[in-house]
Parts: sequence; structure tokens; C-alpha cells
Amino acid sequence: MSTSAPLRLILMRHAKSSWDDPCIDDHDRVLNARGQRSARAMGDWLRQHNYVPDRILSSSAQRTVETAGGLGLDAVPALFTPSLYLAGPDHMLAQLHRAEGGCVLMLGHNPGVGWLAEMLVKTPPKHPRFHDYPTCATLVVEFEAASWADVQLGTGTVVDFITPGDLLN
Repeated sequence: MSTSAPLRLILMRHAKSSWDDPCIDDHDRVLNARGQRSARAMGDWLRQHNYVPDRILSSSAQRTVETAGGLGLDAVPALFTPSLYLAGPDHMLAQLHRAEGGCVLMLGHNPGVGWLAEMLVKTPPKHPRFHDYPTCATLVVEFEAASWADVQLGTGTVVDFITPGDLLN
């Protein structure tokens, strides 16, 4: 058992995006009004529960960039990378293995985010929406590992899981 604090991952799917313009490229879709409200609510929830990350690793898609901005974590360094756009769980885990900081927020897309969440945890949370991982769903999971490179599948302990519907309904 490690004597240092566990590593904490906040795994979030982007907030609800707009489909108003059928001609816009998927990568460039923006958040709709519901998505903007969800991102603000999720940022408030993160701060209220002291889940503020040291770093943000995010897809470069417009909807993930806007979700990150809507969280109100402007002081947190963020890396927006094209390789996380629609990334699968293996690539997301590889990116996480290179992360820095004790608490990292990874922001991406389904199905990759949802699959990674299921693969990382020892026991899934008893939340009815965990397995479909709706927009802006957020998992907080901890790992007893010396570094992010040491994080393995099936070893994460769920700390929390929430959806915007839990906050806004």
C-alpha cells in the first residue's frame, strides 16, 4: 500500500452539443444551451467537492474545449490535443500514462470515455446512467499508484459519479 496520496482521475464526457447546423464538421460542433448549463453546474460541483484538478487533458474538438471553459477552472493548465478526439480507451489510457499532477481531468467523447471508465474501475458505481455515460457525465476515481504510468485497468476505486441530470433536475 502506498503511503502517498492516491492519484485521482476525473473522467468527463463533453457537455451536450448542438446539431443545429448539419453542414458543420463534427469536430467543430459547439455546445447548446443545455450543454453550457451542464458544464457550469459540473464545474460548481467539482469545486464544492474539492475535486479541482491539477491538469486538464482534453480532446481538441470545439465541444470539449467549450466544456472545459464552462467548468470555470481557468487557473488549471489545459492541453487540448487532436489525438483525444474520438479516441478509444487504449489511446486514452496511453495519454493518461504520460500525465502529470496528482489529480487529472480527462475530457473526451463516447464511446471511448464510457468504455475507459468501465475498464478502469474495480467495481462500477451503482448509478443507473454509468454504463451509458451521458453527456457531461463525470467519474471521480482514485488509484494507489506511484505514477500515472503505473495505473492499470481494473484497479480504480470509485470516489464519485454524477450526471448533469443529478444536478439540474
